[in-house]
Amino acid sequence: MPDSVMVFAPSPQLTVTIERNGDDDEIHLHAGGQGVWVARMINSLGVPVRLVSAFGNETGNVVRTLIGAEGLPLAATDTTGGNGAYVHDRRDGPRTELAQAPGHTLTRHEQDELYGLALAEGLQARVAVLTGVADPRVLPPDTYRRLAADLRRNGTTVIADLSGDYLDAALAGTLDVLKVSHEELLNDGRSPDDDTTSLVTAMRRLQTDGAANIIVSRAEKPALTLLDQQILQIQLPQLEPADHRGAGDSMTAGIAAVLAQGGDLPTAVRTGAAAGALNVTRHGLGTGRADTITRLLDSVQLTAPPDQPGAQHPESGHTTPQELAGKVRHP
Repeated sequence: MPDSVMVFAPSPQLTVTIERNGDDDEIHLHAGGQGVWVARMINSLGVPVRLVSAFGNETGNVVRTLIGAEGLPLAATDTTGGNGAYVHDRRDGPRTELAQAPGHTLTRHEQDELYGLALAEGLQARVAVLTGVADPRVLPPDTYRRLAADLRRNGTTVIADLSGDYLDAALAGTLDVLKVSHEELLNDGRSPDDDTTSLVTAMRRLQTDGAANIIVSRAEKPALTLLDQQILQIQLPQLEPADHRGAGDSMTAGIAAVLAQGGDLPTAVRTGAAAGALNVTRHGLGTGRADTITRLLDSVQLTAPPDQPGAQHPESGHTTPQELAGKVRHP
């Protein structure tokens, strides 16, 4: 099985950003959406990646062309409707959303074509990453259950970065790694608050529901991980953010890239955290140099959360982060 990653991104979006350059306005067109940002970072890390997506109409044709211009390998299927799009104004600094259009709801035939393509590409990769869509009307959630189950039972390591009904469905199919934000756990009602104890309880429930290993990002606070049965937190260097968006997607990409190359899960999590930390210092989503991420890696540590009931401490004789490598499922 090749050391590569398949990223399932059902409906990439066209992003239009307005910026100011001196006295003039600049208008930038990019391919966007969670799956594109994840694939972009994996590609930046030098790991073979293939994006599986559907495209149609004017927006789809533009997005597809932009993805090709980036050099991201693409496995595509055609649709009768268009892809989603959004317009942001950044002339005064922070992003202001001016307009957003939902993507086309895929027909039954289009769903079947996309699923078959994702399955074929996923079975040829060591790792598959399942990402969501901006509008839940694009694709039924059960697609994620079937895809996760079919890929895992045939030896592909499956990572999901999802929330809501899509997360519920993917858990039913079972996952090797789940990355989710604490905001998503709150919005989904999986945690009553952002207290560490509440989040740890939610993580253990997610593991019972079908995720073998879990990473919860917490904005400016250290992310939490549940690797095997061990709760750890991720200590990052202090960096001033230029744009908070995209850090979680870069984290997912870093994890996938390392696992695709046969690396252990603790190193994958640390690399993902370094990629996410670097991404927030940049304006481009899913961007960052591999050599810079490698240098940041020494500043990222997995440690036991202070005063956390149920957390296993490396010094107590329980599994250490280094020993977890032998416990992680690899294809």
